[in-house]
Amino acid sequence: MEAVQDLLRGLTQSSVARKFGVSRTTASRWNRALQLKGVESLRKRRATGRPSRLSREQLLLIPDIFAQGAIVNGFPDDRWTTARLASVIEGRFGVHYDHDHVGRLMQKLGLREARTRSASPAFTSAYAGSSGYSDIAPTVA
Repeated sequence: MEAVQDLLRGLTQSSVARKFGVSRTTASRWNRALQLKGVESLRKRRATGRPSRLSREQLLLIPDIFAQGAIVNGFPDDRWTTARLASVIEGRFGVHYDHDHVGRLMQKLGLREARTRSASPAFTSAYAGSSGYSDIAPTVA
């Protein structure tokens, strides 16, 4: 809303763009929306995204299914994978989810920690403290 206040005070679109780190096109779009539709049109709204294909009741059953364990749900060991949970969701509710989406669903339901993207431990230990070029002799032209 600070950008709106700046535009209302007469700050140029270019100045607003620089101040907020956006393109001039974006600042122009904000200004146009402000002029045509008013301040309310620029209030921050949560992006809703596509509605879930599972009902709220079905989503609330997933932690119970997870807690029962994978063996109870027909797998040879008690290790849940996203593919296994996707299979159970499809079998129980008739809704097919990609295993990547099931991973996000598990995270949202608190069934697993968020994954951070980092180098594998093997990669990290192999290259720790090394530029990777120590065995290459410098050449002199």
